[in-house]
Amino acid sequence: MKTRKWGSLYLVLVFIILYVPIIYLIAYSFSAGDTMANFHGFTWRHYADLFADTRMIQIVIDTLLLALLSSLIATMIGTLGALGIHRTSRPVVKNTILSLNNILMVSPDVIIGASFLIFYTALKIPLGFGSVLLSHIAFSIPIVVLMVLPKLQEMRQTMLDAARDLGSSNAQVLSRVIMPFIAPGILSGFFMAFTYSLDDFAVTFFVTGNGFQTLAVEIYARARQGINLEINALSGVMFVFALLLVVGYYFIQQGSARRKATHKAESEAKLNEAAH
Repeated sequence: MKTRKWGSLYLVLVFIILYVPIIYLIAYSFSAGDTMANFHGFTWRHYADLFADTRMIQIVIDTLLLALLSSLIATMIGTLGALGIHRTSRPVVKNTILSLNNILMVSPDVIIGASFLIFYTALKIPLGFGSVLLSHIAFSIPIVVLMVLPKLQEMRQTMLDAARDLGSSNAQVLSRVIMPFIAPGILSGFFMAFTYSLDDFAVTFFVTGNGFQTLAVEIYARARQGINLEINALSGVMFVFALLLVVGYYFIQQGSARRKATHKAESEAKLNEAAH
């Protein structure tokens, strides 16, 4: 009981440390003043300024488009990569590929960003939306692989053998057995890649050009010029957006779990009927 109590207190402390700065930041987005020195009364002025700032709105749209494209492409490549790794029978080859896959996960973002910059400079690839997109795809692929692989490892070989015994081709086994089974892992990988792309700063800072900016880089540039409560308002909007993503992901997972439970119950009912 004592261990559980201390564990609960530790968890509460962690949440306080994580969320109090965010709440503090968002609270001052409603301040009538221009700095975070004191709260000068409630106002929506900074949110009005934010939505009237066409440059910031364009940067938000570009950032969301970048995150969506990079996460979609990384999810497709990462899923295929996870399937390939799972089918690799030689342990040495599999472990080598997994180690190479994990390099981008454990390497510091500054090193990754500098490496991409050197790579693009050597190949004379112009810096801009394309260079940032390629970089985000590259560091998102290992995330997707690590999300999908555990689901593949949970899948029993007997399921695949049964599908083939019933006359299914390899394409049908992939589309009707494997893909539905690993769908939660694919969805998790997509959401993880999306959020990583959305808030990445270090890698993007190295590979972005003059004609393209992401939200993280723009906030950094504005923060260096002085605290502007419009940034607080933007933080509040992005926090609500992230919260909606988490809630949406939760309901999607709950719906998937209910469908699986219903399908399992129907299958057991049919087996019982056949047995009688």
